[in-house]
Amino acid sequence: MLGPRSLREFDWTLWGIALILCSLGVLQIYSATRDSTVWRNVWMKQIACIVLGLILAWVISHIDYHTLLGQVPLFYSVTLALLLVTFALGVTIFNSRRWIPVFGGVHFQVSEFAKLVIVLLVARYLSAVRNDRVEWIDLAKLCGLVGVPMLLVMKQPDLGTSLTYLPILAAGIYLVGLRWQYYAAILAVALMMVPAGWYFYLKDYQKARLTTFVDPERDPKGSGYQVIQSKIAVGSGGVSGKGVTKGSQTQLRFLPVPHTDFIMAAYAEEHGFIGVLVVLGLYLLLIMQIVQNAQAAPDKAGIYICMGIGMMLLFHVLVNVGMVIGRMPVTGIPLPLMSYGGSNILTTFMMLGLVNNVRLRRFVN
Repeated sequence: MLGPRSLREFDWTLWGIALILCSLGVLQIYSATRDSTVWRNVWMKQIACIVLGLILAWVISHIDYHTLLGQVPLFYSVTLALLLVTFALGVTIFNSRRWIPVFGGVHFQVSEFAKLVIVLLVARYLSAVRNDRVEWIDLAKLCGLVGVPMLLVMKQPDLGTSLTYLPILAAGIYLVGLRWQYYAAILAVALMMVPAGWYFYLKDYQKARLTTFVDPERDPKGSGYQVIQSKIAVGSGGVSGKGVTKGSQTQLRFLPVPHTDFIMAAYAEEHGFIGVLVVLGLYLLLIMQIVQNAQAAPDKAGIYICMGIGMMLLFHVLVNVGMVIGRMPVTGIPLPLMSYGGSNILTTFMMLGLVNNVRLRRFVN
């Protein structure tokens, strides 16, 4: 158990930034759903998830991350089993079977918690590599281990969440080092998989999202509707925004899901360019704080954990923000700490707790 000194060693800057982002998210969720008959009072559920997330983060901070690394095989096996259970018992929402019903209307999204397991998996595997670079056999094994849950999540189908596993893997491999020939081989394989994925894997609605990304006006009332309305909302916010609960696209329900995937568009409409700059600045500070903790980590495993989490959060922010302004395809990736969603909030707080875990042990030999 960590004592008072460890309490002082907590990264309070990290938690302060995270809670400010959560507060802005709750405010925007309230604004976007206050008159909705379907989503009314979801802002209260978001606050409950934030409180539970803080508790889970506190617990994870008190468990030595080396102990967690030792349990990776168990965590990995349970995650795969639960992903398989999702196909049998999962609830289908928005054409995707991602959630397992728990109780009282609460749903558990296994693919979100799988991110935490993959962070630990990559850190455990790469910290055991004895060479100064990752060799092809280690690369193949690690890609296989990460690839299995990725494929299961893709089959739900949930392409967006499955893609968030790749930055975690990429961050670890980059830190260890890889021969340029392997980079070329990975690029070649990826290029060959693109046409195969298009013809044999992607669903019709996923193909429509990609074609809409190129030309949203092609289907303005169908697949292009979300992107068009999102860009209108962002543009109408101007410099200082229209004010809380005063965004026309959001309040008149032209903007779809303004409290989840498109919360940044709703926020931009009501808080303007200045508000968006503040939020993006907070995300930058959050990620830089995680990188700073990685630099002070006591061992390689700690570095891989922090950098994997930082890279994954950066990927979330870039893709989500790019999506709402039409610079990235619509993939259903939420904005961390701001978008409504219990599983994502809990997972993010648990990962921040893991970063604090590494920080608290930075002076341990």
